Amino acid sequence: MHEQLRQDTEGAILFDASLSPQVDGYWFDPEYWRGRAALRTQAGGRGGVAVIDTPAGECVLRHYHRGGMVAALMGDRYLWTGADRTRSFAEFRLLQALAKLELPAPQVVAARYQRAGLHYRADLITRRIPETQTLAESLAGGRLDAELAQEVGALVARFHRVGVWHADLNAHNILVASSALYLIDFDRGRIRSPGQGWRMANLQRLRRSLFKLGAAAEGEAAFDQTIWAPLMYGYERTLSA
Repeated sequence: MHEQLRQDTEGAILFDASLSPQVDGYWFDPEYWRGRAALRTQAGGRGGVAVIDTPAGECVLRHYHRGGMVAALMGDRYLWTGADRTRSFAEFRLLQALAKLELPAPQVVAARYQRAGLHYRADLITRRIPETQTLAESLAGGRLDAELAQEVGALVARFHRVGVWHADLNAHNILVASSALYLIDFDRGRIRSPGQGWRMANLQRLRRSLFKLGAAAEGEAAFDQTIWAPLMYGYERTLSA
C-alpha cells in the first residue's frame, strides 16, 4: 500500500498508488466506464454496485446510500464532521488494516468524498474478488451444508479474534469461492476491544439473516442441528486457536 491523497475544490480522493499511480474523479463516474463498455451492474448493497474494468484491474465501485427512514430525507448525503470521519475514508483505512492483518477482505483501491456545505457524498473502489457467490446465493442453491457452515463460523472468528466488528454481518456480505471465504462491505465497521457481548450480537445478526432467507424452512431445531451448531463449532474452534 502506497497511500496518496489528492484534494480539489469539491473534496478529496484517497488511493493506493501501488495499484494505480493516479486516480481521477472520473474513476467514480459509472457513465465514464459505461461509455467505454467497461461497466456492468450487479446486486449488492443499497442501490447495487458497478463492476468496472480499470487500469488497476477489475474493480467494484460502490456509492454510499443511506438506509432506513432517514434515506427518504437525506438520500446519499451525510453530515460533514471531517475528512477522516467520512464513510469512504474510514472504510478505506479499515480495509488497509485488514490487509495488514492478512484477513480475507477486499483489496481497497480508492475512496472519494465530495463536500457541499454541511454535507458530503462518498464512493469507494475495491478490487473485485472473482469467481465467487454470496452465502445467500449458496443457500438459495441448496449448497449451504454443515461443512460450509463450519467454514463460515471459522471466517467470522478470524475477524472477531482481532477485534474486527462488522456492522452488517449477513449472508449477502459473505462471499464463497472454491477455496476460500471472504467478508465484504465494511461500511461503519471498526476494530474494537475484545468482548463477548458484541461478538455474540454480531453472530445473532447473521443468524437472523439466514432465517430471513429461509434457512430454517424445516424448523428451528433442524436449522440448529444442521447449520448453526456446525457454524458455532467452527467459530469457537477458530476463536480459541
